[in-house]
Amino acid sequence: MSPEIPRRRFLGTLAGGVVGTALAPRTAAAGTGRAAIAEDAVSLGVASYSLRNLSRADAIAAIQALDSPWVNIKSFHQPYEGTRAELADGRRAFERAGLQIVGGGTITLAKDDDDDIRSYFEYAKHSGMPLMVIAPIPEAMPRIERFVQTYDIQVAIHNHGPEDGFFPGPRDALKVVEGMDPRVGLCVDLGHTARTGVDVVEAIAEAGDRVLDIHLKDLRDLAVKESQCIVGQGAMPIPAIFRQLERMAYGGYVNLEYEIDADDPLPGMKESFAYMRGALAGGKG
Repeated sequence: MSPEIPRRRFLGTLAGGVVGTALAPRTAAAGTGRAAIAEDAVSLGVASYSLRNLSRADAIAAIQALDSPWVNIKSFHQPYEGTRAELADGRRAFERAGLQIVGGGTITLAKDDDDDIRSYFEYAKHSGMPLMVIAPIPEAMPRIERFVQTYDIQVAIHNHGPEDGFFPGPRDALKVVEGMDPRVGLCVDLGHTARTGVDVVEAIAEAGDRVLDIHLKDLRDLAVKESQCIVGQGAMPIPAIFRQLERMAYGGYVNLEYEIDADDPLPGMKESFAYMRGALAGGKG
């Protein structure tokens, strides 16, 4: 946690700010005329990158305050260099708090090398990660696929927008994973996808069953990275995205990746969850 934010203030935010963010019932909101999304169609989780300036213990407390049991862990809260015992301890810290680890990453796989790739699969295995969100070099993907088959751990290529030399958008990743094991797929980052100039709903539909994970963020201007904002205050078509996931019978997670307000992210994350839950209940958009 940043030294500018006293721990007492942070913990007070956790204790006092849960009101209004509890899991909303997914029924149509009165007077909206919009149908609710099916109960199990969209599972809202947290990418722990959102909490990168917080310690593991404070990140766990923040996720508990969001009333979401699902977490995708970034290395800030589960270091790559940990021993097997340390990784197991980290896993238990999340599980004892009632959280379910649904993935880890983004993990950079920059070498087409057995030893390097194996080290990250071992990391995921001992951390209890069923899925690795990855940023690979394209030529390593056949080798990565072999490790997927050996470890039975899914991998999902994360796109990073126009600045990404390999995978700006989902379509770029689709070309590489075509014909591969179904456990090899995509983590669609909605903000970065929008910045490539495509329709994000159409991009999700095109990727279909290859969508294994989603990172959700909102932008006031869908072309401008620096315009990220609290979900619901921007231009991202959240209700339409959720309806598309329902049509696809998407079985993965939609993890909030809140990249702003790094020293004090919880208030904005709570507002984001409140909006997303309202959208699922049929009351937004």
